[in-house]
Amino acid sequence: MPKTTQRLKSRTALITGASRGIGLAIARKFAQQGCNLIIAGRDDKSLRQVSRELLRLKIRVLAACCDVRDRHSVDALFRSIPREFPRIDILINNAGIAHPNLPIDKLPFPVWKDVFATNADGMFLVTQAALPLMKNGATIVNNLSIAATRVFPGSAAYNASKHAARGFTNTLREELRPRGIRVIGLEAGATDTEIWKTLWPQAPRRKMMSAETVAEAVLAAVLVPPNATMETIEILPSVGML
Repeated sequence: MPKTTQRLKSRTALITGASRGIGLAIARKFAQQGCNLIIAGRDDKSLRQVSRELLRLKIRVLAACCDVRDRHSVDALFRSIPREFPRIDILINNAGIAHPNLPIDKLPFPVWKDVFATNADGMFLVTQAALPLMKNGATIVNNLSIAATRVFPGSAAYNASKHAARGFTNTLREELRPRGIRVIGLEAGATDTEIWKTLWPQAPRRKMMSAETVAEAVLAAVLVPPNATMETIEILPSVGML
């Protein structure tokens, strides 16, 4: 891609859950636009592979193994960032997990806790740590899923964690308005990623959106001029599948 079209050149984005799925698609899309990247995830081997791929696009990349559920792991990530980058211009809170389809009376409490720890607590911990590095004009995108506004039987922990994350996102947006930091909720419908192996192994993948399609929508929202914002990105498969 010609350098003249690199609309995120000289900016730095932190993306959690960046080694696969929507997070990886966003990382690739941002890198094509010249954005420097901090990619975080739990799979160190996958992160190294992704880092090598992205470095070929002549951007700066910091790959950091981080478990967003663990405050100490998040703290370690943020101790490493200032040595490489003075600020974070874009934060993509993408890390998230699902759980097997189970009714509430069969859902183990440890599963409930783990889903909340990743989808809600992790978003809080990363955001709180990132805010001191974010200035006027920065943007936060929280991957909420369409499950943040709708419910799906058998997915109680996933539904509840995403509703909680939406409440957090809406509160964060109002708190950060005076600082000139935009907050966007990404509410994507069925997207062809590995999460379906847990959520619904027999799901009709051919009807779903690609992760690249969702990444295009996120890029478009981030590129909106700073005096405007898309507060919510709701993107769904055109065939009508959620």
